[in-house]
Amino acid sequence: MKEIEPVRVRDVMKREFDMVDGLATVADALRDMKYVSTKALVVKRRDDDDEYGIVSLEDIATEVLAKNRAAERVNIYEIMDKPLVGVDPAMDIRYCARLFERYRLNRAAVVENREVIGIVSYADIVIKGMRTLLKHK
Repeated sequence: MKEIEPVRVRDVMKREFDMVDGLATVADALRDMKYVSTKALVVKRRDDDDEYGIVSLEDIATEVLAKNRAAERVNIYEIMDKPLVGVDPAMDIRYCARLFERYRLNRAAVVENREVIGIVSYADIVIKGMRTLLKHK
């Protein structure tokens, strides 16, 4: 019986994502957002000793929209999660799914050499990863 090669996070991640400055307003960040399919914004580091942050569209919905706050008056840094949870691009998607479950995540940044290179979500793991695994059976 042939052993199936594991599907890696790098095989399913979205490589195009938006980065935003923490001082940007939510309104500006949403206006400038090009890759809505990632459903998240990666918040830039201020310097080499800082860490990346992340803001999901869910965060914006719950922290701005649901609380009736003006998007023009809320800065990204006020609602971001920091530090962001990063996964290695070489991680097997099965372990990534377990990590998501354990920490109640829906998505995570893919980090290589302290640089964000992509975003991976449950949807990416299931749709892209499971299709790949099913093709080899």
